[in-house]
Amino acid sequence: MSVDFRKLRSFVKIVDTGSVSRAAAILRTAQPALSQQVASLEAHFKHKLLIRSNVGIAPTEAGLILYRHAQLMLKQIDQAQTDMNQADASIAGRVSIGLATYSSSTSLSLPLLREMKSRHPQIVVHINDSFGQILSELIMTGKMDMALIYASEPIKGTTLQPLFKEEMFLVSPPGMVLPGELNEALPVGALADTPLLLPSKNHLLRRMIDDALARARVAPRVVSEIESVPALSAAVLDGLGATIVPASVVTATPSFAGAQIRALTRPVIDATVSLCISDHLPLSEPALAARAVLLDVVGSMTSRKHAGISAV
Repeated sequence: MSVDFRKLRSFVKIVDTGSVSRAAAILRTAQPALSQQVASLEAHFKHKLLIRSNVGIAPTEAGLILYRHAQLMLKQIDQAQTDMNQADASIAGRVSIGLATYSSSTSLSLPLLREMKSRHPQIVVHINDSFGQILSELIMTGKMDMALIYASEPIKGTTLQPLFKEEMFLVSPPGMVLPGELNEALPVGALADTPLLLPSKNHLLRRMIDDALARARVAPRVVSEIESVPALSAAVLDGLGATIVPASVVTATPSFAGAQIRALTRPVIDATVSLCISDHLPLSEPALAARAVLLDVVGSMTSRKHAGISAV
C-alpha cells in the first residue's frame, strides 16, 4: 500500500471537520471510501489515527503527528502546482512548426494556435506549410524547431515519432462520371483515363500516388501540377480534373464544397504522418511546451473518428 496525497487530503479534512460524513460531503466522496482510506493509512503506519466518540472524531496522538506532517506536505504540493502553473504562463519566446502540405496536419494549425494562446500566451508560434521547402532539412539545420511530415523511414539528422496514418481519397468535380457508386471504393486501376491534378514530382505525396498507379498498371493522365490548395480546389470545382488528397484536406477547405469524394482501393494509398525533430539540436523551453501541446492536439484528433485517419 502506498500513501498518496488523496488519502492524506481526506484524512486532514476528516480531522478538520471532526466528522467523516461532513468530510465526505465536502470532498464529494462516499463515506465508506473515506473510511477505507483511513484504514489504509492506519495499516501503513501501524498506528490508530482516529478516535470515534458520540461527539465526533478526534485524532490520536499518532494521528495528530500525521495531521501536522500531512498539512505541510499538502501545502507544499499545492505550492508546487501553483509554481508550475506560473512557470507555464511565464514561458516566452518563439517556436517554429512545419506542417506537411496536402496533409491532415494542416487542419491542426487552428486548434494548435488556440491551445498555445490558452496555455502559453507569451510564446509566438510560427506556422509553415508552404511548398518548395523540405521540412526535414529545415529541422536538421535548426531553421525550424519541429514539423509534422509524411515519413515512416528514418531520415538522417532527425528523430521521427509516428503519430497517425491517413488514407488518400479521389476528389473529383461534381457530376464527373466514374465507375461504380459514390459510396463504393474505386479501384486505382479505374483512373486510367481520368484527368488528374497533382502536386509536382518532388512532393512525397506525388511519389506515393505515382507508385500506386504503377502498381495498378496505370499511366497517369496528369493535366496540371498544382502546389496550392486554393488553386487546386478551384481547378477541381471548375471541372479541369480530379485530385488525390486526404479526406481531411477536403473537409477542412470550404472551397472544396460540392466536390465528390471516393475512397480508393487496390491499392489503398496511405501515408504515415510523423513528428520530426532534430536528433542533435536540443529543443528550447518554448519548443518543448509547443511539442506537448501539439501532441495533445493530435491525440484529440485521432481519438475522434475522422475519415481516413487512424492511429499508428
